[in-house]
Amino acid sequence: MMKKLTTLLLTTLFCISLQGQISGSLMQHPDVSDSQVCFLYGDDIWIAPKSGGMAVKLSSTVGVEGYPRFSPDGSQIAYSANYQGNTDVYVISVNGGIPKRLTYHGMSDRVLGWTPDGNAVLFASSRESGRQRFSQFYTVPTAGGAPAKLPVPYGEFASFSPDGKKMAFTELSRVNRNWKRYRGGMAPDVLLFDLNTYASENITNNSANDELPMWIGDNIFYMSDAGPNKRNNIWKYDPNTKTNTQLTNFSDFDITFPQSSASEIVFEAGGKLYLYNIGSNSTSEVNIQLISDQKGLIAQQKTVDKYIQTATISPDGNRVMIGARGDLFDLPATEGYVSNLTNTSGVAERYPEWSPDGKSLAYWSDKSGEYQLVVKDMVGNNPPITMTNFTSGFRYFIMWSPDSKKIAFIDQAMDIYYIDLASKSLTKIDNGKSFYEGDLRNFRVSWSPDSKWIAYARPTEKVFVSGIFLYNLATKKTVQVTSGFYSDNNPVFSADGKYLFYITNRMMNPVYSDLDNTFIYPNSSQIAVATLSTKTTSILAPKNDESSVEDKKEGEDEKSSKSKKGKDDDKKDEVAPTVIDILGFETRAELLDIEPGNIGNLSGVDGKLLFVRYPNSG
Repeated sequence: MMKKLTTLLLTTLFCISLQGQISGSLMQHPDVSDSQVCFLYGDDIWIAPKSGGMAVKLSSTVGVEGYPRFSPDGSQIAYSANYQGNTDVYVISVNGGIPKRLTYHGMSDRVLGWTPDGNAVLFASSRESGRQRFSQFYTVPTAGGAPAKLPVPYGEFASFSPDGKKMAFTELSRVNRNWKRYRGGMAPDVLLFDLNTYASENITNNSANDELPMWIGDNIFYMSDAGPNKRNNIWKYDPNTKTNTQLTNFSDFDITFPQSSASEIVFEAGGKLYLYNIGSNSTSEVNIQLISDQKGLIAQQKTVDKYIQTATISPDGNRVMIGARGDLFDLPATEGYVSNLTNTSGVAERYPEWSPDGKSLAYWSDKSGEYQLVVKDMVGNNPPITMTNFTSGFRYFIMWSPDSKKIAFIDQAMDIYYIDLASKSLTKIDNGKSFYEGDLRNFRVSWSPDSKWIAYARPTEKVFVSGIFLYNLATKKTVQVTSGFYSDNNPVFSADGKYLFYITNRMMNPVYSDLDNTFIYPNSSQIAVATLSTKTTSILAPKNDESSVEDKKEGEDEKSSKSKKGKDDDKKDEVAPTVIDILGFETRAELLDIEPGNIGNLSGVDGKLLFVRYPNSG
């Protein structure tokens, strides 16, 4: 019995000790010495045995730290930190203590490493680059003193040769960019630079991204996505044979921010730390555990009035649905109370949109782990219905069809879809080709009044010139109806389904620049309108008032007259089919007599067109 109690007590104590431990995933900016690894986690610097195990937090200030680098003897760590309103270079002992500040300039200083003798810290800064569009290299003594500028005109990341006479460096960097597999003029190469003769040599010279060089012994190691799968991996350059060789083969995740000791390279991939042993050409994971109070996970009450992101008005104008801080709030127009419609802490609901009939509310929810389209009954008490089963991605503004039966939207991959809510069937309409994030957030379609056509604008093959496109739900075909000679956007159907209005940038009124010897063409927006059917009269057709006399038939009484009026009213409630003649669409387009300028946000209502005029440029 005593043995069982002892076992139970030890098990309980072990479980309690694990409660404060968390996996060290999402670690950043690692470095390795002969016996330890350090890294950034939660904007603080941590240190642990390089064999893995429990990590110790080395910094705990309010400021943000980054780029920790071991000194050559492993006794100190240099890093960048924003403790006093600016990012400067600091040094701290691996055993803790008071950080020592080494730089005091107003521009940010990014730590890169140490000089081989361990007497100075190497960092990059744009303090003297003029317009701060590029960085340069400096060293600053750990004993204190003024930084010394190295004779390299442009530099982002670098590593000294073991004798300190040369350095491997990159003039450009893309490691902090948010897109991958880039191929273009900003892709960095690794160069060698002789600090005495100023001679340089490009040792990669390809279209891939080659950077974060590490000079170890006679060879230069670096990170590159030059492999066949275009994933960042560790590569090696041999100066004797002048060959570049890929050493690791990560295919699911790119490696990031490799750093080295004399015999090993540490890097992060998929949120985990790995060690590459140069001698054995082998890679192993460093399993890190952290003890933390996890105070960032403590539940808090937040006011959300300053976090409003989206809003939608009910069709009758009596309620407003607001999306703020991941919840949906139902507000009265004048009288009543505010209610949290979703009230889901830990779940984000975004982009709420009321259906035209006022019976439903659609929004995106990540309750399942990925954003799904959810439709909530706003009349009865039926539970919300999840309409999609996406496994990844992000979607934007929700656009209902006038019959409240379909929804259109665009995703992060620029794919344009609509979904039939009755069958939950998803149909891809088109792809946005070259939308940026702002374009995705502002993307809108216009449904025809009969809910059978979708009009939208997207870039043409000219990339920066957009055209108007029409999608037919019946035939599932898309057609471009404007040529793309001018940039056309923001198409909207008229309320009666007879016209299509859109913005076209074709007012050429150039203004000459005082600075760069060129013309610019601001305030070029105009509003165009095209008849959808060849049988429809132009909206700008000449008009002439004529007198008419109502000829009341003999014997027609008041009762029959009212009956006829009632039938006419019933016909008005019916939605007339939208007829579109694609051929010759653009030849039927005309410019409205509205002063050009910065015009946007077209909206068709009964008998009118609404638009927003923004302040003109200049």
